[in-house]
Amino acid sequence: MSTTTAAVVETGGAEFTLSSVELTEPQAGEIRVGLVAAGLCHTDLGVASGALPFPLPGVLGHEGAGVVEAVGANVSTVAVGDHVLLSFSSCGACGNCRDGHPAYCATWLPLNLIGGARADGTSPVSRGGQPIGGHFFGQSSFAQHAIVDERSAVKVDPDAPLDLLAPLGCGVQTGVGAVWNVLAPKPGQTILITGAGAVGLSAVMAAALTPAAKVIVVDRVPERLDLARELGATHVVNATEVDTAEEIAKITAGAGVDGAVETTGNVGVLRTAIDALAPRGTAVIVGAPAFGTEVPVDVNAMIPGRSIVGLTLGDSETQTLIPVLVDLVRSGRLPIDRLITHYAFEDINTAVSDMVAGTSIKPVLRF
Repeated sequence: MSTTTAAVVETGGAEFTLSSVELTEPQAGEIRVGLVAAGLCHTDLGVASGALPFPLPGVLGHEGAGVVEAVGANVSTVAVGDHVLLSFSSCGACGNCRDGHPAYCATWLPLNLIGGARADGTSPVSRGGQPIGGHFFGQSSFAQHAIVDERSAVKVDPDAPLDLLAPLGCGVQTGVGAVWNVLAPKPGQTILITGAGAVGLSAVMAAALTPAAKVIVVDRVPERLDLARELGATHVVNATEVDTAEEIAKITAGAGVDGAVETTGNVGVLRTAIDALAPRGTAVIVGAPAFGTEVPVDVNAMIPGRSIVGLTLGDSETQTLIPVLVDLVRSGRLPIDRLITHYAFEDINTAVSDMVAGTSIKPVLRF
């Protein structure tokens, strides 16, 4: 048992509170990581609001980066002293995991988002001798130290800038994966991205590295649209100034878009993206509205080969994709530094406020 400081959410809707917590020793297949940085994601805020059945009090955080301090039994992919980026967990044994799609693991929800505990029902985090919610995405990285599933950790070079690379664990790989793993644009195709937040702008950067001819970005904030242009968008649409559907039709000469990535979670925006599809076009749903939300679809309009695909974490195999993203970031070809604002760990609530206000696209906490 060891003691560390964590940002604890006491009840749904409460601010993060720095608190001393206890961590168990790493079990088989687990490691202890000393955190250097952790990205803040809208999923963290959604859970902290009480919108998802994660047990509170609890420790969130799922874009961690740090150094391995201890390993449990049967750990073979990392060793003490290794530098690692942290992402989601998976069982490694179900059909989807074996097929290279761990984001669709049969046990993904309880292991990552709603369980607050290991597969055996225990939490690696306690306070005052009482277990609290932990194991968030196999890491709970809003803490100076975390007990992490080995499958959540990706080894990187010791000189890799962890406080720059932390967002690769969720937001960046989600946007990139939507473009590369699902849409896979062919030469000359047109891609639509709705929402110029961290995920949307990551999709823009990914699209700029493909042979897509047009990359259209829709948002309501002029500064984010300007940034989208700088990161590779060929066209931007300010939804507060023009009719989005009409503008997309104008840009595509009425042909529609070959692929769309919807990141806002707004069902009206999703319907616009679906309606903008060309025959055989695909809309990728990334933004998540409240549970139970539905969107009407014109069934006959779908018959000409149009499709709608839901997406979790870019449908990424992390051990394969994240090292590629690291290399692209370090070479300057994936400039995620343009999205990041750094905050001290103790200023986590300021980071949350800035993210909600839209003044920070991707906050990253430094420990």
